[in-house]
Amino acid sequence: MTAAGGLAALAGSHGVVVCCGSGGVGKTTTAAAIAVEGARRGRRACVVTIDPAKRLADALGLAELTNEPSRVEGDWPEPGELWALMLDTKSTFDGLVTRYAGSPEQARAILENRLYRNIAGALSGTQEYMAMEKLYELHADGRFDLVVVDTPPTRNALDFLDAPRRLTRFLDNRVFRLLMMPTRAYMRAVSVATQAFLRTISRVVGGEVVADAVAFFQAFEGMEEGFRVRARRMEELLADPDTAFVLVASPRRDAVGEALFFADKLRESSINVDALVVNRLHPRFGGEGGQLREGAEAVRARAESLAGTPLAPFYANLADFRQVAEREETHFAELAARVAPAPVARVPFLAGDVHDLDGLTAVGRWLFA
Repeated sequence: MTAAGGLAALAGSHGVVVCCGSGGVGKTTTAAAIAVEGARRGRRACVVTIDPAKRLADALGLAELTNEPSRVEGDWPEPGELWALMLDTKSTFDGLVTRYAGSPEQARAILENRLYRNIAGALSGTQEYMAMEKLYELHADGRFDLVVVDTPPTRNALDFLDAPRRLTRFLDNRVFRLLMMPTRAYMRAVSVATQAFLRTISRVVGGEVVADAVAFFQAFEGMEEGFRVRARRMEELLADPDTAFVLVASPRRDAVGEALFFADKLRESSINVDALVVNRLHPRFGGEGGQLREGAEAVRARAESLAGTPLAPFYANLADFRQVAEREETHFAELAARVAPAPVARVPFLAGDVHDLDGLTAVGRWLFA
């Protein structure tokens, strides 16, 4: 399968596409281009970014993005549509609490709790879990045929993929269970031990903090199973054959190293890379003639043989560009082999920045030609 054919198949037939990669490699642009291609194939596509920068909004010609999908106007064939949103961690968390609370009073007790307000947007791993939650929500509500996710930079994206399991482990954690026990009157003997545990913690972090924590877990009682069920369904979604993973890199040595790390972690989780996109490659330059397909050293030898002629500087310049291009190919050759048989799409440096649908179309020509 060619790179263009592989990526086009993802945009045209899969329900979820997860774009992964380190920062600054064009991951956001790739995610948007895949969603645009989906809309152009008559699908209702939505692209989600976790990046608080405005790159996605700018590329789609929107003034801003919110936690709810915004429609992007375009000449899409029926029934094609394009939507976009930027994750708001706290709003997503608030919605989850409201969904699983047994009553409006229970939801209000949690949402107004000081501990909850502090952790909802700042606790390590919360953003990644809520990104997974938003993906699941969009996939499950039936509005979209294709959801494309632009994940955080590589090592944080691993947290994104592991978020459902981490939540389950947290709910089963001994400390969590200890904090829940004072809410259950029928476990009075254990509650006495728990209260002693809490008094010890209070000496370290302060009684007010512990009181907020206990109040939070009291309000949380009965909601754990809903979170567990949701986490299991998220894991199933990530493992579903309808979910595809696109690894995005640039030919820089450090970016390739991050991509190799991520590819290995995916393999450990029994997840295959469905396509590799390498952005911002230097072009090799040249036409169809045999001599223009020569390697850098051959072109440089030709420049030396033409020393003193008007053509010599041009061949020397071409040799320099060929050398850079060959070095870049060498940098990501191991990565391409590591993710094989996934197709590799090569996107060169473009004439201008991608800041609108025309720019995304230019990227798409290389991804889906």
